[in-house]
Amino acid sequence: MTPSTRPAPGSDWPAARIAEAAAEIVAAEDHPPIVQAGHPVLRTRAVPFDGQLDAELLAALVVVMRRTMHAAPGVGLAAPQIGLPLQLAVLEDTWAADEDVARARGRTPLPFLAMLNPAYIPLGDGRAEFFEGCLSVRGYTAVVRRAARVGARWTGPDGEARTAEFGGWQARIVQHETDHLAGTLYLDKAESRSLCSNDEYAARWAHPTPELAARTLGF
Repeated sequence: MTPSTRPAPGSDWPAARIAEAAAEIVAAEDHPPIVQAGHPVLRTRAVPFDGQLDAELLAALVVVMRRTMHAAPGVGLAAPQIGLPLQLAVLEDTWAADEDVARARGRTPLPFLAMLNPAYIPLGDGRAEFFEGCLSVRGYTAVVRRAARVGARWTGPDGEARTAEFGGWQARIVQHETDHLAGTLYLDKAESRSLCSNDEYAARWAHPTPELAARTLGF
């Protein structure tokens, strides 16, 4: 088993510590800082949500996470990215995108979702490769091969179980954020030779697909 596929250790945070940390995040005047690669919270399996936060605190935390995601800006944010090892992620993609890029990547608007204890499975054998970034790995991007369609299940903040199918860029967002809750960064699944700084990406590889980068960089 390679280091990138080895299961991450589980977080040992008890319910009281999770609730206390969530309350501190909600009470703060500023957006919580987004922790960066190397922080141990990003390399542990988050604790499943089972009522550690009451409904009011959970709702307030979701609001803070959504605002933090927008301010970053990003299209998804997992609780570990703000230092909280809890299986909660928020997703929303309503940013304007270049038509050619959106078409190539299957990128369509994703309405806001807050997911507790999410899980996904690939649907079919289809795979798609695109450059991908992360708010917790600032300054870099790399190509990741992911399932083109996934089936997801999660619990909403209202306690209701939900399921849905996602395709294209929406499927990529769901996989990326759910992976965070398992202690996995996109770098673990990336083509290592594709890794480049955001400046190099913008100057050389900002095309609808990574085909030119693959030929030139050799991945």
